[in-house]
Amino acid sequence: MTIEEVLPAPLAVRLPTPYGFFTVHAFERPSGHVYLALTSGDVEGHDDVLVRVHSECLTGDALGSLRCDCGVQLRQSLRVITAAGAGVLIYATGHEGRGIGLMNKLRAYVAQEEGADTVEANHVLGLPADARDYGDAAAVIDMLGIRSIRLLTNNPDKVSGLRRHGIDVNGVVGIPTVAHRRNATYLRTKSDRMGHVRPTGVAPESDIDVVDPSLLIGDVEPQQDRPGIVLKLAQSLDGRIATRTRDSKWISGPAERRVAHSLRATCDAVIVGAGTIVADDPQLTVRDVPGASPLRVVVDTALRSPSDAKVFTDDGSTLVLTTSRSDPAHREQLRQLGVAVEVVAEHGGHVDLDAGLRRLRELGVEVALVEGGATLVTAMLEAGVADRLIVSVSPLVLGAGIDAIGDLRTRAVADAVTLSDRTLALAGDDVLIAGNIDTGTRRARSGVDLQSASVSESSFSSS
Repeated sequence: MTIEEVLPAPLAVRLPTPYGFFTVHAFERPSGHVYLALTSGDVEGHDDVLVRVHSECLTGDALGSLRCDCGVQLRQSLRVITAAGAGVLIYATGHEGRGIGLMNKLRAYVAQEEGADTVEANHVLGLPADARDYGDAAAVIDMLGIRSIRLLTNNPDKVSGLRRHGIDVNGVVGIPTVAHRRNATYLRTKSDRMGHVRPTGVAPESDIDVVDPSLLIGDVEPQQDRPGIVLKLAQSLDGRIATRTRDSKWISGPAERRVAHSLRATCDAVIVGAGTIVADDPQLTVRDVPGASPLRVVVDTALRSPSDAKVFTDDGSTLVLTTSRSDPAHREQLRQLGVAVEVVAEHGGHVDLDAGLRRLRELGVEVALVEGGATLVTAMLEAGVADRLIVSVSPLVLGAGIDAIGDLRTRAVADAVTLSDRTLALAGDDVLIAGNIDTGTRRARSGVDLQSASVSESSFSSS
């Protein structure tokens, strides 16, 4: 009698998820760990079944940690398996921290904060960089009756590890994700030192080339009293972000919109004015790319954004910056919906940008993407609180309409806002231009009244 014969028979149960319906098979292994196999479609007796062996990561999978991309890979794998029509995700418990355990993983995080990379941190603790064994995962694949697999992974060690245990791996399918600025170094280390596939931001089935968002974001860093601020605009050739009737869908093409979503995925927050919420009702998520959606921040002086706006009613995180002019009952209604509401100082009848950005920095926001509307972007340029500007230009002319940027009271060309460290890229039919806002320009404008350009009553943004 083999060890497999004395273990309990696997338990199977149907599991509905946002990504599709799966049958979950639970296997108790001789190692003492319980492995879960989420199967979609018919896999028994088949060749080249799409399989993901996902190593347990409590902090990334359940808590949404941005130190890694494990949670993003988990969700993306479930989507890809469902889209393929059949496949398996094997959730490998006992693999926490690449096999060193949860407590040691947290100890390794401390070493990383002291300057070690993800490989060195394990070595500081006297542990291997990767202590995982794939014997249990291989046994689960065998017990499911799968003859051969295509492995969904960025990690070549998983391929060799499963092959050592007799699994026929006939192909490898990568899981591209968009790197967040908080895990970019970690992912780069895994690529450079452990041979992992580096994230690209393009889904496996996509035929759209997407610009690396890190090239557009550049080297923006947080300031002591505010986050690093990146302004993002999508405009026509003649500098309009909407028509005279305020229609703005869609100025940019699908490839550019994927770039916009990948930019969101690299940042801690995306900021818009209340006018954007009222006019466009955007989601401000990263649904077009595999990444983590940022905190959504709405600048809303009198809290006129409707309670049923998408940013308040979906499962994302949203924060509203408002003033004492807003209705306390409306503030409480939003809080009951799970929306954070921060009452900050007022200046000139509007949210004081300086106070609002300071509060965001206190809450841990390091880099924020400002997408609209035109008046909020103008106010930040005039106040000298923006660090980088990204403009996508679409090959169309609207004529009269909403200007991308309002009056900066520029009297001479020599006084114009200038960009350095520039990047030029193409996304479908659209041209993207990015650059750091010259420090001299920011310095010259830093004495301007922060609310001399009021926060938008008619702002526009991509959804």
